[in-house]
Amino acid sequence: MHRPLVITEDQDLIDDLVRVAAAAGTQLDVAHNPAVARPYWGIAPVVVVGDDLAGKVAETAPPARERVFLAAREPADPGAWRRCVEVGAQAVIDLPRDERRLVEEFAEALEPASRAGVVACVVGGRGGAGASVLASCLALKASADGLATLLVDADRLGGGIDALLGREEAPGARWSDLLAREGRINAGALSAALPAFGDLALLSFGRGRAAPVPPAAMRAVLEAGRRGFDLVVVDLPRHLDPAAAEALARADTTFAVATADVRGVLATAQVVHDVAEHTADIRAVVRPGALDERAVAHSLDLPLAGTLPDHPGLSAVLNRGELPRLGPRTALGGLCATLVHTLAQDR
Repeated sequence: MHRPLVITEDQDLIDDLVRVAAAAGTQLDVAHNPAVARPYWGIAPVVVVGDDLAGKVAETAPPARERVFLAAREPADPGAWRRCVEVGAQAVIDLPRDERRLVEEFAEALEPASRAGVVACVVGGRGGAGASVLASCLALKASADGLATLLVDADRLGGGIDALLGREEAPGARWSDLLAREGRINAGALSAALPAFGDLALLSFGRGRAAPVPPAAMRAVLEAGRRGFDLVVVDLPRHLDPAAAEALARADTTFAVATADVRGVLATAQVVHDVAEHTADIRAVVRPGALDERAVAHSLDLPLAGTLPDHPGLSAVLNRGELPRLGPRTALGGLCATLVHTLAQDR
């Protein structure tokens, strides 16, 4: 893969741009004169021309192309904008003020074509409804079907969805490594940093104190997930925090898991009321109980997406660090297959 090209003799500017490139997960090719830069002009994903060499670059009459920027120490200088036009740049960049924009430009240019993935949230109507199990099994089924899948744990007090899947010791980044991120995250870099098995990548909380996830970090992760994965599944807390609200705002579909008893329906109705403030497409998944599943969905005024069956041996399987069998002949596998098919149609 080709690297961003920098054309400048200004060592301070080079140092600044090296830092920007590192934040975007890449390195630079540096040319100290336009003649050396010319062979790379058309193939570099991004070109940054230092204001010190802008005049000499303009004299070579480089061919027009996208993603050319002029880095100037005094962008308010009218001459900087004239030189910007002369070299065919699309904007003047002032470092360090515009550092974040340049990080995003580097990351976007270096990223492969977007997958335009679907984001699905799962939330429980009450404790123990099985939302985390459904989120995990949904992600497992999608990845088993060959879909690049990202499972995001958004419940910082839930004990860690990596532990639910027996992957708490797996090497890779956790939320604590991403809390300070904002703006664009390279999807490939995110996928490479996270624990993964097969086509499933996992972002969970680590052990110990779990700090709240800033909405900007959640937004950056989900947007990177949408670009780099076919499906992103988010396991939400019942008590919505700002990060959960951010996830809902970006969800294509949200599954609310309700238990089929009076208290379960009442609790789920309260959760759905809060969820509906942030997203539009909410569907019910019902655990069997004293009430009819269709009656439960009707009471919640939600379409019925499916029934989440009881799985007597599931807890023991998960506690042994094993993954559940989700074959088409199992009730749980059948539900997950249906939901994955429904989500795939939304792409």
